[in-house]
Amino acid sequence: MFKKLFLLVVISFLSVCYAQEIKNPIVVGPQIGWHKASDADDGQLMYGAALRLKFTNAFGFEGSINYRQEEYLNGTVTVSQWPVMLSGLFFITPNIYGLAGVGWYNTNIEFDNTLINIGDKTSQEFGWHFGAGVEIPLGQSILITTDFRYVFIDYDFGEVPGAGEISSDFFVIKAGLLFSIN
Repeated sequence: MFKKLFLLVVISFLSVCYAQEIKNPIVVGPQIGWHKASDADDGQLMYGAALRLKFTNAFGFEGSINYRQEEYLNGTVTVSQWPVMLSGLFFITPNIYGLAGVGWYNTNIEFDNTLINIGDKTSQEFGWHFGAGVEIPLGQSILITTDFRYVFIDYDFGEVPGAGEISSDFFVIKAGLLFSIN
């Protein structure tokens, strides 16, 4: 009985989602954000761009690429990164959404060689994130978006003395100005 009721709810939900006209199904534009890792010295600005595809009024995807940089251990370690994120967007209302996704993080870790004798390293890491946001239409073809994301990623600072317990998970608050391309 529960399976039949669940199936009926899912079918009803999907039929409502597909029956409505999708506003701005493809949008693209710049983003700016502020991020802070748990143990980073300070928060920093990040810049990038996003592309959103909306399949229904309740479900879509966002792909984004950004640039971010942060310092750890009073500037001893500098991390520069190009995160490429793919997020599923689940619209609770026409303007409020939850999100979850994965990311590929091309990361360059630079060590202050005057204090420690360790070579810089570049790595590619995978991480995941979740969050929530708001999408506000400005006219027929422009959206303002803002969201909060928490990202789980673990850098390897093992060579740095005293860095064994550094947490590099971070949060980011992003805003974007997205333009319809259809």
